[in-house]
Amino acid sequence: MASFTDYMTLKEAAEKWGLSTRTLTYKVVAGRIPGVIKKSNLWFIPVSAEKPEDRRKYNYRRPKKDMGDDA
Repeated sequence: MASFTDYMTLKEAAEKWGLSTRTLTYKVVAGRIPGVIKKSNLWFIPVSAEKPEDRRKYNYRRPKKDMGDDA
């Protein structure tokens, strides 16, 4: 097993990647970050882990309604 210097806490990873701790916890529990270790109530993330991708879709835009009077 690797030493704990090869890992960062969930809070440290959230700050590094610009995510909230709640969002990162969700991604860890969902298994989106490989190599994560849970000890007691702490999550340890490998320092070499990459930021998980954002799976939300941004390419859909709802068409705007025309509010002008075309009468």
